[in-house]
Amino acid sequence: MPPVVNRRQLLQTAAALAAPTVLPAWAAPLPQLNLSGPPAIVSAPLIHMAQSNALAGVAAKTVFTPWRDPDQLRVMAIGNKADILAMPSNVAANLYNRGAGVQLLNIATWGALWVVTRDGQRQTLLDFKGEEIAVPFRGDMPDIMLQLLCAKQGINAQRDLQLRYVPSPMEAMQLLITRRVRHALLVEPGVSMALRKTQSFPVNVVAPELHRGVDLQQEWGRLFKRPPRIPQAGIAAVGAVRQHPEVLAAVQKAYAASVAWCRANPLECGQLVAQYVDLLTPEAVADALPHSQLEAVPVAAARSEIDFFYQQLFAQNPSLLGGKLPDAGLFGSV
Repeated sequence: MPPVVNRRQLLQTAAALAAPTVLPAWAAPLPQLNLSGPPAIVSAPLIHMAQSNALAGVAAKTVFTPWRDPDQLRVMAIGNKADILAMPSNVAANLYNRGAGVQLLNIATWGALWVVTRDGQRQTLLDFKGEEIAVPFRGDMPDIMLQLLCAKQGINAQRDLQLRYVPSPMEAMQLLITRRVRHALLVEPGVSMALRKTQSFPVNVVAPELHRGVDLQQEWGRLFKRPPRIPQAGIAAVGAVRQHPEVLAAVQKAYAASVAWCRANPLECGQLVAQYVDLLTPEAVADALPHSQLEAVPVAAARSEIDFFYQQLFAQNPSLLGGKLPDAGLFGSV
């Protein structure tokens, strides 16, 4: 026999159903969401998100600000100068292990590092023994990957190569174009920019012919017997925005949609990026997209690849990750 519901209970139930839902404070749109990233392909979707107002449902205003170098990135992360930061995956782990409030959301860049050379016959790192190579961001991702892949095949990068460290990929590119070095480790879209510049007037009058030499992603796959893709960089939430799950969900959805837009509209994407990076042209960004393995993979789906990558970095130098392997908190788990 069904339970008897009296009139008072019925009225109470009806009142509860009619009452408006009380949303938690964080459900109200944020006044502003600050995005930031480097002069690299990983930032292209963030720029599109800001320009297209893709996050209007969770923020009244979205702003993108580029960071110049890893030192500025760390200052922005620790000082809460941005909410969503594109960053190398090892930097996310390092900051997290040092107590910064960082949550890695995805891996988006799986292949953007190349040794660009004046000698098209050099296709592996062994071919560069004894050679000078311009390398940007000493102690950060390009340098880390070069040294890791060298060590895996018995090359001591500091002894067997002549590494010429420069502050940024753009400066490495300039050295290459002006014939002051024969080889440079570059990050897309810097690779495509260098190749385009040397083919266009008036730079082609003095610039050397350049070639894509070593694809570091292919070296990774060959040496570690894995797919030729490296979890190099992604986007991370920093500071108080980590407590806003609806914002993080919206960011991840919008970023994936903007990746798809950039890949489908490479020249238009390039036009957006060139507004924020002085030396880049829209055409170079468009050229870079097919070579960058730009794919937004949520950390839950990328964990096995991230964990393997972190294990290799930890074995090489624990300080690259802040002294230890990060726990699940970096990925939003407890």
